[in-house]
Amino acid sequence: MASSAAEYLPILLFLAVALALSLSFVMLPMLVSKLTGSANPYPDKLAEYECGFPAFEDSRAQFDVRFYLVAILFIVFDLEAAFLFPWSVSLGQIGIAGWAAMMIFLIELTLGYAYAWKKGALEWE
Repeated sequence: MASSAAEYLPILLFLAVALALSLSFVMLPMLVSKLTGSANPYPDKLAEYECGFPAFEDSRAQFDVRFYLVAILFIVFDLEAAFLFPWSVSLGQIGIAGWAAMMIFLIELTLGYAYAWKKGALEWE
């Protein structure tokens, strides 16, 4: 019976070390922050640093849906450009079937772009 309990000792030791490390990674930065005074806010620390001017609205305000639509369209066309480079490099090995597949993909992408343009998804007011 004692030998079967001893088999679990490495697992328990591993869990204890993992718990100690995770607690130290959480608690140690908070403790250092309190001791160094970095948690003490003052006006210069709270000033805007990314855009350079105060925000116009509350930071929790909802964005317009068009913002997300433009972002998604950007990602789609960015991925298209990312697919075109390896395709063009490997075109010699994949032959006419690879060329035809990419042409079908580009035609579908062009149709999607024309549809988005026609619906006014690319217009910003």
